[in-house]
Amino acid sequence: MEIEFFGAAGEVTGSCHILRVNGRELLLDCGMVQGGRDAYLRNREAFPFQPGSIDAVLLSHAHIDHCGRLPLLVKRGYRGPIYTNRACRDLLPILLRDSASLAVRDAQRVNRHRKAGAPAVAPLYDEDDAEQVLRLVRAVDYDKPFEVMPGVTLLVREAGHIMGSSSLDLQLQEGGLHRRLVFSGDLGQYDSPILLDPFGFEAADVVLMETTYGGRRHRDRTATEAEFGEILGAARRSGGNIIIPAFAIGRSQDVLYMLASHYREWQVDEWQVFLDSPMAIEASEVYWRHTERYDDDALALRRRISRMPELPNLVLSKTPHQSQAINAIKSGAMIIAGSGMCTGGRVLHHLKHNLERSSCHVVITGFQAPGTLGRRLVDGDEEVRIHGQSVPVAATVHTLGGLSAHGDQEDLLRWYGSFANRPPVYLVHGDPEAAQAFRERLAGLGAQGQLTEPGLRVDLADLRR
Repeated sequence: MEIEFFGAAGEVTGSCHILRVNGRELLLDCGMVQGGRDAYLRNREAFPFQPGSIDAVLLSHAHIDHCGRLPLLVKRGYRGPIYTNRACRDLLPILLRDSASLAVRDAQRVNRHRKAGAPAVAPLYDEDDAEQVLRLVRAVDYDKPFEVMPGVTLLVREAGHIMGSSSLDLQLQEGGLHRRLVFSGDLGQYDSPILLDPFGFEAADVVLMETTYGGRRHRDRTATEAEFGEILGAARRSGGNIIIPAFAIGRSQDVLYMLASHYREWQVDEWQVFLDSPMAIEASEVYWRHTERYDDDALALRRRISRMPELPNLVLSKTPHQSQAINAIKSGAMIIAGSGMCTGGRVLHHLKHNLERSSCHVVITGFQAPGTLGRRLVDGDEEVRIHGQSVPVAATVHTLGGLSAHGDQEDLLRWYGSFANRPPVYLVHGDPEAAQAFRERLAGLGAQGQLTEPGLRVDLADLRR
């Protein structure tokens, strides 16, 4: 009985861990590596196992860095079940079909620019591979024991990160050996809107724990919402448009929820609100259906609103023609569009049409990686390039902190603090600095934390109980 670390060990993305019990092999997640110049090549590398030898996959949630290599796993021979909760199951088609489409387009772009005589590049995977994944998905209810196979019983627990996010609670038995392993998945902030708080565990023999923000704290949520209201007021007085680059799953729904919750207070009715992202529209409909994952405040709001859209003045822009028509509006449009870091998608067109106008406002709602257009806007560049054109930046750019879907250091400590027996912790899904900072905080609780790296194996029989 052992766990081997593969992806998101010593880094943030590419979540994938290998659990061996009773001669069987299970994967905890199978995510894509994102960011960095070598990500393209790393995602194409061979798995450190035979895909056909894996007996089951347990998926924590639908973000691409946790599920994005599932189509590649299938392409290379996996045919077993993929277990996850129902909300995650409903989000997976949105994410995987889009990822497959991007992979095909990436290969086409590379092939257009390859040298004469060089072999054509195949996509990492295609739409058929994504569809095969979806045929293998099996839904598991939250908080109900499910026997994955003899010796492995799964309980799916709320993680509070995005809709359908979960921590995996595993009871393992091999001969006379019993162990309880908890994989945190990605953990959300406590008291964040819409979703329930992360589930509080009481005991485990070993914990695999994310440390994305293990070394820092977020801005207070109440202060963040108050700042958003002030930004809307300033933008209304300026008489221009508001552009909100947002990720399709999680951030877009949070923004819509805030607008609905403060509809009268922030005079949201004076705006035309556009959700200009087919992915975000589909994801919002999944959020809308799964009220069983809502907290009390979100349930109360849902009871007052009978259907999508949840804002009377919300326009769902699904087609390219609908998106292009927004660019004719010079004042009073609030445009929520992807991508969240302004690296592509429809938001680029809206920025190109609005950045040079001083009456317009841009609201940055999340982390912006170095080298992205979003980071250049945050850094105050006076001119940026969009679609090969230079665009002067006269619009006011706001950075709205506190909206991260990930819990910060205090949230992570609170989650681990529910384990009364202080089990050993293997730190994953964080850069080494963040993981080390969190390890030091764990030591203050009398807990043993260990940094991980690919290839590290832990014999679960050797763990103290």
